[in-house]
Amino acid sequence: MFPVASSSIESTPATGAAKPSSNPAAKPKRRVRRLLASWSRWLHIYLSMFGSAVVLFFSITGLTLNHSDWFFAEHATKISGTMPREWLNVDAPAPPGWDEYDFSHQIYRLEVVELLRSEHRLRGKVTDFLAFEDECEVTFQSPGYSATARINRSTGEYAVDVLSSDLVTVMNDLHKGRHSGEVWSWVIDVSAVIGTLVGLTGFVLIFFLKLRRRSGIALAVLGAAMTWYFYTLAVA
Repeated sequence: MFPVASSSIESTPATGAAKPSSNPAAKPKRRVRRLLASWSRWLHIYLSMFGSAVVLFFSITGLTLNHSDWFFAEHATKISGTMPREWLNVDAPAPPGWDEYDFSHQIYRLEVVELLRSEHRLRGKVTDFLAFEDECEVTFQSPGYSATARINRSTGEYAVDVLSSDLVTVMNDLHKGRHSGEVWSWVIDVSAVIGTLVGLTGFVLIFFLKLRRRSGIALAVLGAAMTWYFYTLAVA
């Protein structure tokens, strides 16, 4: 056997080997695509898990709200009592620009409200306190609950009508943010943001799934078209 000189062997590129990209802008574009896919997947997964409880709550209550007659149950209670007449007839000057219809300046409103709360365990916020020449009307409201007290200013006697609803009605009121307070209003806002981000990131991710891209986009367009169609029927 004879040795073969190394200089006689020519190196040839492997057949089918990928050639390096000649476009310098390709790498940054690929990096951006990877980052977009990674962040969209991360947000979609963890926001879905974090917001699963509120999304489930608003989904279920959307159904019960749309069919409230299936679940609605209301319990009415009537309460009566007496409070000091001095609280209802305070000798106080009328405020500037008094319209001669609102007599609330002649009433100790805080004392009246606290007595009604403590004596009868009324709950919720005071949404109305109307003071007329001969009587007062105080309204307490919270989700699925209302209590209206009518007070005779001359005698101090009052009657309270309490309406309390079932758990489904309470949840329906929470869904609408009805008499639920500022804290629950933030819950609604945060859940709306989470739901929006979950939807957007899910739509972005479909563009990175080559096998399902066309069918996914087609279903998204179909869903949007159906929503628009039913919207036009609803507002017609």
